[in-house]
Amino acid sequence: MQVITGFEARQLTDLASQAKLAEQLGFDGLSFAEATIDPFLPCTVALEHTQSIAVGTSIALAFPRSPMSMAYTAWTLQALGKGRFTLGLGTQVRGHIQRRYSVPWVAPAARMREYILSLRAIFACWQSGTPLQFAGKHYQFSLMTPDFSPSKLDTHPPRIAVAAVGPAITRLAGEMCDGVILHPFTTAKYVQEVTLPNLEQGAQRAGRGLRDVAITGGGFIITGPSQADVNQRYEEARRRVAFYASTRSYHGVLEVHGWRDIGVALYRLSVQGQWDKMPALVSDAMMDAFCVTGTYDVIARRIRDRYASYATAINLSLPPSAAAADLAAVRQIIKDIHTA
Repeated sequence: MQVITGFEARQLTDLASQAKLAEQLGFDGLSFAEATIDPFLPCTVALEHTQSIAVGTSIALAFPRSPMSMAYTAWTLQALGKGRFTLGLGTQVRGHIQRRYSVPWVAPAARMREYILSLRAIFACWQSGTPLQFAGKHYQFSLMTPDFSPSKLDTHPPRIAVAAVGPAITRLAGEMCDGVILHPFTTAKYVQEVTLPNLEQGAQRAGRGLRDVAITGGGFIITGPSQADVNQRYEEARRRVAFYASTRSYHGVLEVHGWRDIGVALYRLSVQGQWDKMPALVSDAMMDAFCVTGTYDVIARRIRDRYASYATAINLSLPPSAAAADLAAVRQIIKDIHTA
């Protein structure tokens, strides 16, 4: 099982040193989320200042960008990293697509299918000289002249992964993608009862199996040097769980546990802007379902117990401090997970 670390970079300052540190600690990959900064900018910095660690987006929003624009960016990063870049795509939810990005909302799974097919067609054109000809309901591409065709890569085209929560996108990931990125808002029960069956069903459509799809994480991992540190971060994570549980698109995860009513109540509080009241609705039982917790000395074993049956990679945060003891502990955790 590989260990990656994720960033929600808010600025590029000091990011090069963080990327170097992650590589030195033994992390297998770096992932950058789309929050307050375009994730391709930190990917560029990380690829430029590291030598071997994998780098990817987790995730970049697909629909606000044309597949052609996305293809150029991913191609450039794959060339820069000499094959180390993975394009992680996500759909986002209706409210953000319509109201934050001013992009029309259509059925996300069907649109993402065309998006990925478009990217594959563009990549094939650039790498193999295949005439560009893709015609779908949402995207059409038929023009590529030499002046606008980038050089062939010395490695394979960028790998494509997709973030998935619901069954339709999960089946799509199994059928068409190199990997699937499980949302932090997921549980072991949901993975076993919903995610894996749908992922396998999609893979079988393409004559593949689960082993052909890289599965990254899901859930929250909470650790620290002492139980007091873990307890503090546990309460910080409770706010994150409450936030995600208020999103109606994710209520399918709650339904598996019989917690849908809590999700509805959290949604109502979010609409009212009563964010501070939301964590109180998230019980410890819910937290234990969404989180793996433990001090540095036990967390590797607990991670293995939760993820080893299905995940090819998990996401572990960099330590909040650069103290030698914290860095040494994280380095050991990574080694313990690698040798499991």
